[in-house]
Amino acid sequence: MSYFGTDGIRAKVGEFPMTPSIVLAIGWAAGRVLAAEGVREVLIGKDTRASGYMLESALEAGFSSAGVNVALVGPLPTPAIAYLTSTFRADAGVVISASHNPFYDNGIKIFGKGGFKLKDAQEQEVERYLQIALDGEMTCVSPERLGKARRIDDASGRYIEYCKAALPGNLSLDGLKIVVDCANGAAYKVAPAVYRELGAEVIAIHATPDGFNINERCGATSMESLCEAVVSHKADLGIALDGDADRLMMVDHTGAVVDGDELLYLLTRQAKARGYSGGVVGTQMTNLGLEQALGALGVPFLRAKVGDRYVMEQLEANGWRIGGETSGHLINLDHASTGDAIVASMQVLACLVSQNLTLFDAKQGMDKLPQTLINVRYQAGQSSDPLTQPEVKEMVAAVERELGHDGRVLLRKSGTEPAIRVMVEAIDAETAEASATKIADQIRHSVG
Repeated sequence: MSYFGTDGIRAKVGEFPMTPSIVLAIGWAAGRVLAAEGVREVLIGKDTRASGYMLESALEAGFSSAGVNVALVGPLPTPAIAYLTSTFRADAGVVISASHNPFYDNGIKIFGKGGFKLKDAQEQEVERYLQIALDGEMTCVSPERLGKARRIDDASGRYIEYCKAALPGNLSLDGLKIVVDCANGAAYKVAPAVYRELGAEVIAIHATPDGFNINERCGATSMESLCEAVVSHKADLGIALDGDADRLMMVDHTGAVVDGDELLYLLTRQAKARGYSGGVVGTQMTNLGLEQALGALGVPFLRAKVGDRYVMEQLEANGWRIGGETSGHLINLDHASTGDAIVASMQVLACLVSQNLTLFDAKQGMDKLPQTLINVRYQAGQSSDPLTQPEVKEMVAAVERELGHDGRVLLRKSGTEPAIRVMVEAIDAETAEASATKIADQIRHSVG
């Protein structure tokens, strides 16, 4: 596909396709496809980026011109839109967000019936209509069939109650001191409210969005300030969300980061103890240590392409319920239709409270291989593919020979930005970092 990546359409605001006129066309194209499937109303939410107001208006106009009604809920997490789509009896949902990206990027994610992300075939059909619009052939429905717009004022309250319900009714968070890093993003109000209303003492950091500070040295992709806050406040644990709150990372009381792989192991072990008999889906980036730890539990494990949508596809194909990514997208289909950071944290907290465990103790049982990830940016649209360069291939082969069976190398293009992800796992951190640096330096040299 030309426009959709691993998580919707995403780009720098003001550049193609994230301009008002193109986003209007995207709304029209999505409206045409969804209307043909019986969709009458679409719920639109956004994160805290200043550009969200502009793009919201453009999307609203696009859907209306295709004859689809619009319900606007304002800043809310991506998983909240997936949930509220069904709660408010809307037929589809759209989130205006670039997730963990800087403020100057933005994007569009579309959820169909049931709160699930669109399938590839649906996205391809949206792209077909988008091309029609770009060719100047976008048409508007007749005036009497134009979509109407309304605003929903109690959406955040409903989502807070939904998140609270993910903690079993016989448990509370009384006595826990939790630091919550809201990433100056979409969950800056709802996340602290959820934990406080369940009894925890909450210290909220990075919860004052100004339209431009989303994800800026904070959140699930920048954990330093949360680690420091947990230690300085002598908190029991820390919770980090990303800009649209579909990623969860945590920090134990010692200030150590607990990533998506470790959380996935903890949740799977708990589920198996309660009778879960299915397997787990990770991705190409999942640490080999998780695969080995799940094997010791007798839990089958499969790797999908990077992206929670591909994790979901493998779960559906195998009839399993649990999956996730190292980055913190955690899916349990018994609780949510997509990755929901707050709901996933409720499951972790339930495990800790019910067994009177610290997060430090609960994460034991999985030994991660040291892993180094380096992002190498390149010029979008350049004629040569960095991954096909002979010298890059030769360097990868040389590193793989050096690692042997004690590590692995993975190179892949990002689906959300012009970057190559260089990942190396090895038996020690020094080897992993040195090996990844060799490959990254060679890619930088090759792309100039």
